Amino acid sequence: MKRILFSLLLTFVFINVFAQIPTGYYNGTAGLTGAALKTKLNQIITNGHVDNGYSGLWTGYQTTDRDYYYENDGTILDIYSENPNGTDPYTYTYGTNQCGNYSTEGNCYNREHVVPQSLFNSNSPMVADIHFIRATDGKVNGMRSNYPYGKVGSASFTSLNGSKLGTSVSPGYSGTVFEPIDAFKGDVARMILYFVTRYETQLSGFSSGNMLGSSAFPGLQTWELNQLLAWNTLDPVSPAEIGRNNASYTYQGNRNPYIDHPEYVDQIWGTPVVDNQAPTSPTNLAASNPTSNSISLSWTAATDNVGVAGYDIYFSNGTFYATVTGTTATVQGLTPSTIYTFYVIAKDAAGNSSPQSNTATETTLAGQPGGGSCGTEDFSNIPAAASSYATQTWTNNGITWNATDARTDQSIIDNSNNKAITIRNGNLTSSTLSGGIQSLTVTAALKFSGSSSSLNVEINGVQVGTIPYTATSSTPVTINNINVSGNVVIKIANPTTGNRVAIDDLSWTCYNSLATTEASKEKAFSIYPNPVKNNQLFVKGENLNKISKAEVIDLSGKLIQVIQHPFKNSNKIDLTSLSKGVYLLKTDTKTTKFIVE
Repeated sequence: MKRILFSLLLTFVFINVFAQIPTGYYNGTAGLTGAALKTKLNQIITNGHVDNGYSGLWTGYQTTDRDYYYENDGTILDIYSENPNGTDPYTYTYGTNQCGNYSTEGNCYNREHVVPQSLFNSNSPMVADIHFIRATDGKVNGMRSNYPYGKVGSASFTSLNGSKLGTSVSPGYSGTVFEPIDAFKGDVARMILYFVTRYETQLSGFSSGNMLGSSAFPGLQTWELNQLLAWNTLDPVSPAEIGRNNASYTYQGNRNPYIDHPEYVDQIWGTPVVDNQAPTSPTNLAASNPTSNSISLSWTAATDNVGVAGYDIYFSNGTFYATVTGTTATVQGLTPSTIYTFYVIAKDAAGNSSPQSNTATETTLAGQPGGGSCGTEDFSNIPAAASSYATQTWTNNGITWNATDARTDQSIIDNSNNKAITIRNGNLTSSTLSGGIQSLTVTAALKFSGSSSSLNVEINGVQVGTIPYTATSSTPVTINNINVSGNVVIKIANPTTGNRVAIDDLSWTCYNSLATTEASKEKAFSIYPNPVKNNQLFVKGENLNKISKAEVIDLSGKLIQVIQHPFKNSNKIDLTSLSKGVYLLKTDTKTTKFIVE
């Protein structure tokens, strides 16, 4: 609602703000288009540009990056934490909360170069140009790192306001990208367009960063230009941008022409083609090769007028599993002896979704308590070998992994695929996994110099064990009896500063309460009558009062009914709401089929 209320004042703001553009500032632009207009704007915004130095940005933010548009409380307006439609997850007081050290969101704010300063070797005046350097949360700034901006398919990190890091689904680029929320996509686009205009004569000497072009025109790589033009259209100039542009002009002496005259974007680079056509439905979805914890899926590719960016995999009850770019996937973390039904939806880079595919059903095999692999990671999909330390992100088997302060050029002795991830002062973290975790196995080895030590293993932020390592170790280490059910996130952290540790051959088993001491005491579990009569299903067995939850599921996989502590006071379940058919009763330890007549 905050953004909507201010949009009602947009016309009034434009009338008053355009009066603040210096008379004649854009003289000489009339009638120009394309490269000629861009070059003229370069001349205009270069004249008068005052370099106040890198440290001067802190002073500049006193007027340029304050929130008088959403909360209207004068706190730092951070595009990585601002919630335009509700309460911000945290706020920063100007000056007081400057970075500094940070470990989590909300610790402090620092200076985010929307065009990474590594691309121009931190040289002046670029390194201090306030028009593309925003005050943002330190943690999110660090996660964004030097990645270009684009549309994220599978996210490895999501900030508290919804900004995402992950695999690109922007047409023409499949690397890692950072995606701001919709309310600030246009802001980012116009900042980058300003940069390639202000510094067009120097672009040939800059690194590309998979975003910049090497020539004055168009100034950007094709994929990035197309994405930014789309975002420029999606998110028009806001009152906040206009206010920042005016304050930046007072501070630095030049302006962002694409905020003053949004029409210049189309006049220079052309009108972007808006993709409103959804992909066709994926077809021939098939489920096969079940294990006790996984099922393989395959399907025939969808088609699209521009291109299919990825496929979202769902359980038939509408639960999202993962996004993949190919036409096969292995769904892991499933429960033994359980019927699962799946469908797939294709998406293009513009966010258009296809109708869902046909459904495919398969039953997982019976499992042994705590036995069998639930998930694996062999690091075969890590980024190309590189000796520099950075945030590394990749997806394998539907799971996205994020390794901070990591390199990709090392391996462990006897490693089968000759690949491992090596972390220095960082950690390896998974995306959210279903099925819980019973035990975890991993191989670790010390690389280069340092002393033998241990890695910390955390599940959902709680340390559950350690993995010792030495310079000569190549033996897998297992942590047993972790016993965490539900959704989990695996994190392996290196607490020893300076040690560089290679990690490989990671696997884990799903949680199975049959493996616990109490559950193992449960003897025969049976239901009666079957078929059910008079809408009441009775259960016989020991330790029934220890069962925490029962679920009734139809054969399509749809969850029909959930009963917490179902047998605390009796041994029966009321099924009055069920129609005739075949159903599954799933408890903590067992899944049983029954019929309602």
